[in-house]
Amino acid sequence: MRTDSSPGTLPAREHLPAGDAGTPVLDVVIPVYNEEKDLQPCVLRLHDHLKRTFPYAFRITIADNASTDTTPQVSARLAAELPEVKAFRLEQKGRGRALRTVWSASDAPILAYMDVDLSTDLNALLPLVAPLISGHSDLAIGSRLARSSRVVRGAKREFISRSYNLILRGSLQARFSDAQCGFKAIRRDVAQVLLPMVEDTGWFFDTEMLVIAERAGLRIHEVPVDWVDDPDSTVHIVKTATEDLKGVWRVGKALASGSLPLDRITRPFGDDPRDRDIQDVPKGLARQLVGFCVVGGLSTLFYLVLYSAFRSFTGSQIANALALLVSAVANTAANRRLTFGVRGRGGAVRHQAQGLVVFGIGLALTSGSLAALNAASSDPAHSTELAVLIAANLAATVLRFLLFRAWVFPDRRDSDAGSTVQYQQQGYEQPYAHASQSLNTIQTTHTTQFRAGEAADGTWRDSTMQFRPLRPYDTDPGDTR
Repeated sequence: MRTDSSPGTLPAREHLPAGDAGTPVLDVVIPVYNEEKDLQPCVLRLHDHLKRTFPYAFRITIADNASTDTTPQVSARLAAELPEVKAFRLEQKGRGRALRTVWSASDAPILAYMDVDLSTDLNALLPLVAPLISGHSDLAIGSRLARSSRVVRGAKREFISRSYNLILRGSLQARFSDAQCGFKAIRRDVAQVLLPMVEDTGWFFDTEMLVIAERAGLRIHEVPVDWVDDPDSTVHIVKTATEDLKGVWRVGKALASGSLPLDRITRPFGDDPRDRDIQDVPKGLARQLVGFCVVGGLSTLFYLVLYSAFRSFTGSQIANALALLVSAVANTAANRRLTFGVRGRGGAVRHQAQGLVVFGIGLALTSGSLAALNAASSDPAHSTELAVLIAANLAATVLRFLLFRAWVFPDRRDSDAGSTVQYQQQGYEQPYAHASQSLNTIQTTHTTQFRAGEAADGTWRDSTMQFRPLRPYDTDPGDTR
């Protein structure tokens, strides 16, 4: 992601270091609404599995979404009986709201969630979180649509799931295979920056989070899962599908307008410490060339239309200058957003001023070509004028791309290293900052008050907090890094 205003706020990924064994490494959230029947066997089964197979300390958090049955009592009893289980009570419904609230308040460096029916085989849990612990990936999702996945469900749900993912691929260019599988994990340092940008509080929460993360260049790990459909699921398919389509439209519009500050969650190149001194790494040259050619082609058509319109009432030189000026402003704006990925209004005036300099060079080339044509022929045909202008514009286009890439929209990772601080000092309001501040105060069954965005001790802890594996062979003494 190229930008002129921010180098990104996330540090390079690192393997979580060994340290205090009492700190939960993994916090598995189970969002529930009126699940008094399934909650206890689900939690007991998950707890037993983690005790037997997971090599680090863990926590299971029950997120009660304003249940009206005895779910709160079941949650409280489980939390009292099992020290690794905690219960949160929210007075508003919404799976996305529950996940954002509990994840924001958690002090565990790895955050996950799964549906209460445990449709996904729990043997996939360790492969799900391992890439996050190692620092290889930022998010991880279970996929029911991978080739090696084994899924048991009806034709109706299969059709809906695959159709939804086709919609995501076609409209939002999503590359992940399964957005709706209730089996996901995220690193806490990523969640702190990513969650305030996610607006949805319901079932579309997962999709919106994944689309934003993918567009920002974060690494999403996919795990093929074995999955058995729950025939007693209370999800309303039609209502959920309608809300999902509304969410797709909203996120697509935000991405097209550039209103999402994706540059805040970019990762630097080189997560390996040995690579962090690498400078001037090329970023998407092929994609930029394609984008520039598309914008250039459309700009040329726009220019020719303008030239023909202006030529009907003025001379060729004036018509050329006016058409080139208008198309140059549009070309700079389009390349700024689409080709070089610069978002927001910061630096827009400077970019247009530099674009006008590039316009002056193009004007000199095209005007010189027209002058040479007029010198060679006193009354050249209109088609000849257009041919000469097309050739001159092709030459100017090559030079324009080089100037745009090297001068107007350069990679400013080094010079903008402190731009995030500067952004805050200038007093600009950061978009989506209110999202993480508007969450309600929540209370655990242990009567401990938490505020969304805080850990249990009221502080924001470093997500790469230290912990020690419970098994001595989980460390690698030969790793010199």
